[in-house]
Amino acid sequence: MFSYCTDPETLSGLTWLSCYLTTGKHMALYGSVFTVLLLLAITAPVALGFGFGGAMAARSNFAPLSWLGKAYIAIVRGVPDIAFFLFFVIALDQGLEWLTHQAVCPDWPDAIRQGNDFVVCPEAKLPSGRAPQYVHEAYGFSLAVLTFAIVFGAFAANTIFGAMRAVPRAQMETAEAYGMTRRQAFWRVMVPQMWVFALPGLSNLWMVLIKATPLLFLLGVEDIVYWARELGTSKTSRFSDYPHPDWRMWYFLALLVFYLGFTKVSEVVLDRVMKRLTKGQATAAGEAQRKAAA
Repeated sequence: MFSYCTDPETLSGLTWLSCYLTTGKHMALYGSVFTVLLLLAITAPVALGFGFGGAMAARSNFAPLSWLGKAYIAIVRGVPDIAFFLFFVIALDQGLEWLTHQAVCPDWPDAIRQGNDFVVCPEAKLPSGRAPQYVHEAYGFSLAVLTFAIVFGAFAANTIFGAMRAVPRAQMETAEAYGMTRRQAFWRVMVPQMWVFALPGLSNLWMVLIKATPLLFLLGVEDIVYWARELGTSKTSRFSDYPHPDWRMWYFLALLVFYLGFTKVSEVVLDRVMKRLTKGQATAAGEAQRKAAA
């Protein structure tokens, strides 16, 4: 990184540390922080979309759709996250490759299932072996986003479903009495008030999502924890230009500070959102705001 880093053996003190912290692997560590933040930024709204759709399906008057929504909530919430991550990604990846194989290699003579191996024609591999590295990384990241969104979408669906039921039925009946259709009453009366009841549960879910990001390593994504373990392990001069003893404790301490700081910022933001949503609402939080203002 710096011009004076050409010969690490001649360095010491802060000069050595500045060179050490700007190596290629450390740049990958800093990049993995961005990967985690990007994952959270994309997964949160996608999971919320899955949750809202699942909740609407669960409360549908059409029985098959209601069964589907409730089954999605029950099955995904009932399976350990790590088991779902290991199963779903493999199943989805092989399913996509199987569909591609059927489309581009219909005359393939060999069986796809060969013992423990899953073999498709080279043209059906996802992504293609000739694709650049960033395509492979983007594909793995996309699978990670989808997996996280499905898992946490089920928890969000359960929270939103309960929040919808918490909105007093009398308000819906009043809206319909004033001439609103069921659809209008849902979007104009239930949904705005539903968020007040849903936000505490969704806030907890956001915190759990932050803490679950180390599961990225199960999906082949080199995340913060992977690089902290890789860089913190003791290095000798034979394998590294910057030998050092076992420093994993310090790297994981830095991760602790990062996650604690991130969750604290999240708490402040979510608290402000909650105050904004409860303003003027006939809830305990709204009543507390009115008393404070008085």
